[in-house]
Amino acid sequence: MEAMPTMDALTDPNLRGAAAFQQLHWLASGRIDAAHLTHAYAAAIARENPRLNAYLALDPRMEEQAAASDARRRAGGTIGRLDGLAVAIKDNIDVSGLATTVGLPTRRAHVAPADASVVARLRAAGAVILGKTNLDEGALGTFSANPHYGAVQNPLRAGYTAGGSSGGSAAAVAAGLCSFAIGSDTLGSIRIPASHCGVFALKPTHGEISTRGMVRAARRLDCIGILARSVEDLAIVVQVLDAHDPADPRSRRRRVPLATPDWEPGNLRSAFAHDLGALGVSAEVRAVFDAAVERVGDAFGRRIEIDFSDHDLARTRRAALLVMESELGVEFADDLADTAHPLSPRLTSMIDYARRKSAVDYAAADRALDATVLKARRVFEDIDVLVLPTVSHGPYPLAEGERPNDADLTAFASLAGCPAVSLPMGTLPDGLPVGLQLVGRPGADLRLLELAGVCAAILPASVG
Repeated sequence: MEAMPTMDALTDPNLRGAAAFQQLHWLASGRIDAAHLTHAYAAAIARENPRLNAYLALDPRMEEQAAASDARRRAGGTIGRLDGLAVAIKDNIDVSGLATTVGLPTRRAHVAPADASVVARLRAAGAVILGKTNLDEGALGTFSANPHYGAVQNPLRAGYTAGGSSGGSAAAVAAGLCSFAIGSDTLGSIRIPASHCGVFALKPTHGEISTRGMVRAARRLDCIGILARSVEDLAIVVQVLDAHDPADPRSRRRRVPLATPDWEPGNLRSAFAHDLGALGVSAEVRAVFDAAVERVGDAFGRRIEIDFSDHDLARTRRAALLVMESELGVEFADDLADTAHPLSPRLTSMIDYARRKSAVDYAAADRALDATVLKARRVFEDIDVLVLPTVSHGPYPLAEGERPNDADLTAFASLAGCPAVSLPMGTLPDGLPVGLQLVGRPGADLRLLELAGVCAAILPASVG
């Protein structure tokens, strides 16, 4: 039997870099307490955030929250499923008493009067809220080089992008600055930074986690999801956050059951794209992907090749961007009018472009999004899981600027409302990570996590 680690062994960075489920075991056994864990993260943030720029604000009540968690344990009463864990929240999600800036200069004083639904559920489960994380301006981008709050640095290599728009959340997880983090995913904004930072991410089935209290980008596509250092962490957290919210019009009432993990590897039907090169995937990423698939081997069951040549992913993503830019034009109307705190030319021009479009353009965009839903339905008639690289290339220097095709591979799951998991699958020749993406039919969240756990046990981890 493995010996219980001593308190000396549970010091920074061993404590901070441990998986959340391991931290829960240490908390339950009394090896650490919530105050110890919270202090370790607060001290590390003070040291490392000036370099990484992952956090925009810290919650001054974190020590009070940790003390309350420790008091519950001492009292021997009801303990929440996440009691004592320390979580970071993307700054487009409301935390009571803190500003929700959405990465805009105009919203520094927009203090949230109440918690978003997801934050309220985290608190009810005993989690300690550490603070708010950096993101792309307006949560629109894949780069996290915010012109008003500064760029998020990739913890694995200075000067490189952490991905976006949940780049601050992914960087906080990878750098050991939280137990896990919450982000949002509209066209890949959780999975892209997870791939670039070498961590794990879940974009749930659309509507599984309430988005009430989140600044919306595209109601048809928005999801709140999780970034963590292990598949087990994703599974623990999603079962806390997954609940119907009658105040959220898009919250699901299990129209499709959240299926339990019951796939048999021998009967699993896994689909692979016929030509990843034609989908824009770089040769370096294809090589890592092929090696990862070979290593996972029989766990993917029966392999089926599918053809995406009849579905232009890049064109569909552009249609989704038009819808997003239009909705953000309404959401950010007051911000755009505030000439004392101007938005960037990039965001302003994107919204202006959408405003110039006609009703015919929007109708065409809506039909393109519907076509992706129908494509997904056809695909999942014959398969259980779609296996793809998470992104088409690895992390790249911030100095190069945003690469517009970052979201092509991640967009398919978002547009179809499907769950998707990203997990580290290896490193590129430059030593930086790249992710493997598993996509399932709506409701297959737990099944995907089960398969991701099998893959993670075989593939090399990037962090943690």
